[in-house]
Amino acid sequence: MDALPGKALRQLFLLLIIGALLALLFLQLKFFLPAFLGAYTLYVLLRKPLFFLVSQKKWNPKLAAATLLLCSIILVLLPVNAVFQILVSRILPALEHSPEVLNTIEKIVHELEAKYHITVLTPEMLQKMTNWGVTELSGAVSASLAGILSLLVAYFILWFMLAEGQQMERRFFEWLPLRPESEQYVRERLHDLVVSNALGIPLMGIVQGLFGFIAYLVVGIPEPIMWFVITMLAGMLPVFGVALAYIPLSLIEMANGHPGVATFILLYGFIVLGSVDNIARMWVLKKIGNAHPLVTLFGVIAGLKLFGFIGFVFGPIMVSMLILLFQLYGKEFGAREKIILPEE
Repeated sequence: MDALPGKALRQLFLLLIIGALLALLFLQLKFFLPAFLGAYTLYVLLRKPLFFLVSQKKWNPKLAAATLLLCSIILVLLPVNAVFQILVSRILPALEHSPEVLNTIEKIVHELEAKYHITVLTPEMLQKMTNWGVTELSGAVSASLAGILSLLVAYFILWFMLAEGQQMERRFFEWLPLRPESEQYVRERLHDLVVSNALGIPLMGIVQGLFGFIAYLVVGIPEPIMWFVITMLAGMLPVFGVALAYIPLSLIEMANGHPGVATFILLYGFIVLGSVDNIARMWVLKKIGNAHPLVTLFGVIAGLKLFGFIGFVFGPIMVSMLILLFQLYGKEFGAREKIILPEE
C-alpha cells in the first residue's frame, strides 16, 4: 500500500489541531454565538452607511462607528426591550390566568359541535393546547432574557466590527480557503440572506401589526398595544401567520359577550390582514428578497428555543447560513450532474 505524502500528513495534522481548538473554544464560548450573530447582522445592515461616512464624508472611523452604534441602539435595542417588557408583563400572565376565558371558549365550542354535529375540540385537547402554549411561551421568555443579554454583548462586539470594518473584512476573506469567484459569491449571499431575514421578516410583522392595531382601536379592543405585539410576532411566522392572533382574539371577544366585535375581527383578519400579508410578501420579495417559508418556519422554531423572541430573526439567518455552506461546498468541489426524471 502506498504511503501518504508527507505534505498531506502535515496538512491533516494541522487541520486536526485547528478543529480541536475550535471545538474547545466553541464549548467554552457558545454563549457568545447569538451575540456574534447579532453583531454580524447589525454590521451588515450598517456597512454601507459606515463606508459612506468614512469614504465619502471623510468622517473619523471611530466617530462614524459611535454615531451608527447610537442610532442602532435607538432603532433596535430600545424597541426590542419594549416588546420584551410587554411579553413578560402582559402576554404571559394573560395566558397563565385565563380560566374564565377558557371555560367560555369551551362552552362556545360545545354549542357549535351540538348545532352542526361535529367534533372540534375535547376539553382535554383544549387544556393540553393551553398548557403547551404556556410552557412554550415560558421557555421563550426565559430564552428572551438571555437573548437580551446577548444583544448587549452583541453591541460590544459590534463596536470593534464598525471601528475596524474594512480591515476586518479583508482579513476574514484572506483566511477563507476559497477561490476568488467563490469569495465574491459568499459576500453577495451573506449580504442577501442577512438583509432578507433581518429586514424582511420584521417588516412583515410590523406592517401587519399596524393594520391590526388600527382595527383594535376602532372597535375598542382592550390592551391594543399588547395585541399589536401579538399580531406583529404572529405576522413574522409563515403558514399560520396573523391567524394565530386574530382567531384567539375573536374567540376571546365572543367569550366576553361581544359577538359583533368578534365577527368583525375574524372577517377583518381573514380579508384585510390576509391581503396585507400577501401584498407585503410580494413587496418584500421584490425589494428586499425573501427566505423560503420552510426556512423561516424551521428557523423561527429553532431560534425561539435558542434566543427567545429575537430568534424570529436570528433563527432563519442560522438556517440560511447552513444552506449557504451546502451551496458553497457544491460550488467549490463540483456540482452533481442534473438528474433527468422520466416523463410519466
